[in-house]
Amino acid sequence: MKILIVEDDKVLSLLLSKMIQKMGFKVIGAVNQGIQALQYAREFKPDLILMDIMLEDDIDGIDVAQILQKEKLHIPIIFITGNSDVYNRTRVQKVKYIDYLVKPINFNILKKSIDKLILTNNESKF
Repeated sequence: MKILIVEDDKVLSLLLSKMIQKMGFKVIGAVNQGIQALQYAREFKPDLILMDIMLEDDIDGIDVAQILQKEKLHIPIIFITGNSDVYNRTRVQKVKYIDYLVKPINFNILKKSIDKLILTNNESKF
């Protein structure tokens, strides 16, 4: 599985990369801006995006998800964010996503969330 990490915190981005690699998956990129996330998603078509909501430019993670879905790029998204407020919880309901994880997360939480995606993909093939 090819995974794109979209995270503005460099330390967390590195930690997520290590977790993904430990699970046996490939990190195809780690970006910190919404515009970069769109470029990577369009070019590399990852199997999954780990998406923070607050990013370093004017396009946040929810905006990125909306744009990708409007463009019919069906890339599963797991939001990993410190923004668990009502405003963002309401906004995120307007997009399709696999999970909404609130920071801090650990290996087991991330693995369980990715397993949910794998299970969903396996069930949809039948």
